[in-house]
Amino acid sequence: MYRKLLIAIDPEDDGEGKRALEAALPLAGDSGELHLASVFSPGGSGFFPHVTEASPDDKETEVRHHLDLIARKYLPLNRDAALHVVAGTAGEKLVALAGQLGVDLMILVSRGSSGHWPLRRATVEYVSVNAPCAVLVLPALEKRESTEGDQAE
Repeated sequence: MYRKLLIAIDPEDDGEGKRALEAALPLAGDSGELHLASVFSPGGSGFFPHVTEASPDDKETEVRHHLDLIARKYLPLNRDAALHVVAGTAGEKLVALAGQLGVDLMILVSRGSSGHWPLRRATVEYVSVNAPCAVLVLPALEKRESTEGDQAE
């Protein structure tokens, strides 16, 4: 069993959150601490100063809200988790948070180079090489198309 787990979650992907928490709960046992983390890009308008985006505070609030919903939806009622929402580069921020918290295990769900969240191949590699703890990388569950019609013949 692990004493402290850091679970990186894309707050916009409910299935990824469920998968990560299902893997984490047995590894934490009854007394392990759970820390859920999401990293967001604070953004900026770049070359388009007339385009207004949400402020970093608004983005943080939105990400924290989604992360909280995932925790309440998939954690048993007798379990709680600390939520961490950080702005910056995903790999660097996750490694720093793991060191700051003194976690034993970090759990990531890798989706290759697809999706919206910047937790991709390069981030997973960065975290795996630089994390101050063990890292468990879960493959994404791909949605399978039904082939029952093809097999019914």
